Amino acid sequence: MTRRRRAGDRGSAVADYCLVMVLLVPLVLGVLQVGFVLHVRNTLTAAAADGARVAARADGSADSGADRTREAISRALSPRHARQVTVTTEKVAGQPVVVVRAESTVPALGVFGPQMDVSGTGRAILEPRL
Repeated sequence: MTRRRRAGDRGSAVADYCLVMVLLVPLVLGVLQVGFVLHVRNTLTAAAADGARVAARADGSADSGADRTREAISRALSPRHARQVTVTTEKVAGQPVVVVRAESTVPALGVFGPQMDVSGTGRAILEPRL
């Protein structure tokens, strides 16, 4: 069976292509932006966990944990993402725990869009000092 084309359909593929691209391009760019935000958040979390382990060692300090976190973030992302790193100590179930929190901002919409806060937290049990 063959179909006959109507004379009015001639050249409509270009119009269809343009209409589909208007919908498809923003969708793909949105998925890429979500991937970027998740990448930054996961990197901040991994760097904070690494810094917490360094700070929790028997020979470690809060400064060494913060420095390690900043170094890991700078290596993986950019030094501008490593500006806000805090190290605190708290008790969880009676055990002292080092908590490292790294915070940054990423554009929510495209490269120059509004900024969105993302953060990552790492925890490690404090080793006893001898």
